[in-house]
Amino acid sequence: MRTAGLHALDLIIERFTDSRTHPPLRVPSPDDLRAALDEPLPETGTDDLRPLLEHVTRDALGQATRLDHPRSFAFTPSTGNFPAVLADALASAHLSVPGAWMVGAGPTQLELTTLGWLKALLGLPEEAGGLFVSGGSVANLTALAVARDHHLGDDHSHARLYCSTQAHPSIARAAHLLGLPRAHLSVVPADRALRLDPAAVARRVTDDRAAGLRPFAVIATLGTTGTGTVDPLDDLADLCDREGLWLHVDGAHGAAAAATARGHGLRAGLRRADSLTVDPHKWLFQPYEIGCVLLRRPELLRATFDLAHHALDNGYLAPTDPRGDEVNLSDHGPQQSRGLRALKLWLSLKTFGAEAFRQAIEHGMDLAEHAAALIADRSELALVTPASLAVLTFRYHPADAPPGWDADAAQEHISRAVCAEGEALLLTTRVHGATVLRMCTINPGSTRDDVAYVLHQVVRHGRRSTGGLRKSSAPTDR
Repeated sequence: MRTAGLHALDLIIERFTDSRTHPPLRVPSPDDLRAALDEPLPETGTDDLRPLLEHVTRDALGQATRLDHPRSFAFTPSTGNFPAVLADALASAHLSVPGAWMVGAGPTQLELTTLGWLKALLGLPEEAGGLFVSGGSVANLTALAVARDHHLGDDHSHARLYCSTQAHPSIARAAHLLGLPRAHLSVVPADRALRLDPAAVARRVTDDRAAGLRPFAVIATLGTTGTGTVDPLDDLADLCDREGLWLHVDGAHGAAAAATARGHGLRAGLRRADSLTVDPHKWLFQPYEIGCVLLRRPELLRATFDLAHHALDNGYLAPTDPRGDEVNLSDHGPQQSRGLRALKLWLSLKTFGAEAFRQAIEHGMDLAEHAAALIADRSELALVTPASLAVLTFRYHPADAPPGWDADAAQEHISRAVCAEGEALLLTTRVHGATVLRMCTINPGSTRDDVAYVLHQVVRHGRRSTGGLRKSSAPTDR
């Protein structure tokens, strides 16, 4: 075990120290992966784990896109950190289950402590509470299940909940899993700033009530995936207060900004939310999986998920019933057997301190604003949406574009060309119907030089595409 463990540790350290030596984008073919990994069930084993560790690291784990590469500006990069990896190994070795207090008292208390730290980091009320889940999708599902039960009881007919066209797809999926047909999700067109418009929501609520429908929840987004946009949290909270609706804030990406001085203004809106999603495996630099759902009234979690409400045979679980102030987190969410996800965040915060996290989050926002400034200085580049929570979008669009130039196709071509060179990862999205290039700069290992390099590549490939078109459209001598 010691020999294999030390070898695994070497492989982990190598991963954390070679982020710039491998291309960020790696998408091998299914045929190649089947050739390397598809094999019959092994009937006999081996005493030497080292070659197996080498094999799985090289042929499986290493055959994937490196979201932690300093020039990976696509999606929402996830970096992880070394203490968090050790935490996952320790939690697995101890079979830690923060479910029933009788089974995992220590792990449960550690999770409760870490939840308290997260609340303090984001400026949430002391009375708020929740639990760690696999990610933002399950956090959204958990919160909306509580909202449904609290407002609708057992009768879900004619229910309505509201979100923006910019909301994460997990919102629609959560509604589906909760037994609410797609028609029950009222998707409101975003305004010109790509935000959920409270006035438009208010009109829909009024019309729906007049039609005999039952509005019960509004979903606001703090940091949309496409542009980092923040919905007007205070105005939406006012609307929900007036109408008696549940306000859920999907802050999977952007809630972490509330930990910083720059994002301090977000705290007032977060404190008014009935529920909040946070994803530490995004902007709190944790490895997958760790999400978090927090409620202003955490006792409502038990009203939905308490095992006593759902058990078909109470005898089996009766010995685990909490006594006194013991806490069974298995009564607070959809999972009964739960991994100790909190340990990696606990150990990360103990190792680096909250201030290091604040500085790293600020660095991501600074880098996006620096990118926006560089774009503004280049006549061939045009900023489409400003830097918001370390996300910005832009286009290559020269003033002298040749006739017949397809701007949307050009952005796709530039993205593919940048990725093909193997030095950076830059992808596209759509904003107001147009194809744009998108950057997310939350990796604390990314530098201003990395941003400048990628923008230089965008211009270089853009010029090549327009140059080729100019040559093909130029008149020829006869």
